[in-house]
Amino acid sequence: MLSIELDKEAGIAILTPEGELSGNDFKAVAEIVDPFIEEHGDLKGIAIHVENFPGWDSFSSLVSHLKFVKDHHRRVSRIAFATNSPVGTIAEKVGNHFVSAEIKHFDFNELDAAKIWISGDSL
Repeated sequence: MLSIELDKEAGIAILTPEGELSGNDFKAVAEIVDPFIEEHGDLKGIAIHVENFPGWDSFSSLVSHLKFVKDHHRRVSRIAFATNSPVGTIAEKVGNHFVSAEIKHFDFNELDAAKIWISGDSL
């Protein structure tokens, strides 16, 4: 399951995985962020907040995740990983080569700093 919080004022979606990710999780994110993107043009950013990355419940869930990234990466300016998982570091180093959004890794307890960075304020 994936908890989704959209801060409409800041233009930031905060995603908190609560167990392995499913294809339906990414459909749920799209149902929340797509109307915002339609109305406002873009999303300032997405913050993924999870202490340890839980993985996917199936290969098709991974494919759904990749499709979500493909369909949205040009409409999101920044992606912050607030996590203690090595996935955050890997995403920052590798992801910047494959998506147009800027990616940055923060420690799990630095969600507020991640949101400040997404908003474009100095950090």
